[in-house]
Amino acid sequence: LSIAVKKAAENGQFVLTIGGDHSVALGSLAGVLSVRPNVGVIWVDAHADINTPDTSNSGNMHGMPLGLLMNLVDPTTLHGCAWLNGIPTLKPEQVAYVGLRDLDDGERFVLRQMQEKGMFVSTMQHVDAHGIGGVMELALESLGRHGPRPLHLSYDIDALDPVHAPSTGTIVRGGLTFREAHYVAEAVAETGQLISMDMVEVNNELGKEDPTAGKRTTEMAMVLITSALG
Repeated sequence: LSIAVKKAAENGQFVLTIGGDHSVALGSLAGVLSVRPNVGVIWVDAHADINTPDTSNSGNMHGMPLGLLMNLVDPTTLHGCAWLNGIPTLKPEQVAYVGLRDLDDGERFVLRQMQEKGMFVSTMQHVDAHGIGGVMELALESLGRHGPRPLHLSYDIDALDPVHAPSTGTIVRGGLTFREAHYVAEAVAETGQLISMDMVEVNNELGKEDPTAGKRTTEMAMVLITSALG
C-alpha cells in the first residue's frame, strides 16, 4: 500500500484509501510522507491510535499507526514493521485530532506530551463547547502555523455517533452528528490543500441485528468522501 500510494502521490494524483481498520494508515501515510514529508494530518476518530506495544492494553495494531509513524517506538524492533525505517517521521505539529472520546491511559499521557510540542488535540467536549466550526478553524490554523502545507484527511467512521454509522468495529456513543461529520470534510475541502484521504473502519458484517445498518454506514462513508472532494 505504501508503495502504491507513493507512486500515485509522485504523479500528482489524489490518493483515496478505503479500509479496513485504521492500521491501513500506516501504509497510506507512509507513502504520502515519502513524497510530501511536511504533510499535515487531520485525524478524525473516536480513538487516538497513538499507542505503542508498551502502552496498548489490547496489542491491536489499529491502535498504533500514529505511534509508529511518529517513531514513538523503533519500528525495526517490531515484527513486520522494519519497512517503516527510513520513512520521514511525522512530527507533533503535523497532526490535528478531531472527535476524540475514547482514550487509553497511556495515550492520555502521550497526548499531553505531544500537545506541548505543537500537536492539536480536540475531543468531543471541545466540539460541545466551541462547535465544530470553531474546532475545525483551530485545527487548520494549527496545521498552517508555519505556512500552507498539503493535507491528508484520515477519517475513521467511528468518529460519528453510531446512530449514523453503526457498522463499525469499536462503537462509542456521543460522536459527531451527521452535519458535524460533513462539516469536517467540507472545511478540509475548502482549504484546497487536500491531497489524500483514508476512509476506514466501515464493516458491513457488523451490526446485522439492524438490517439497514450496513447500507446506512456505507452510504455515510461515501457521502463524507464526496464532501471531502468538494
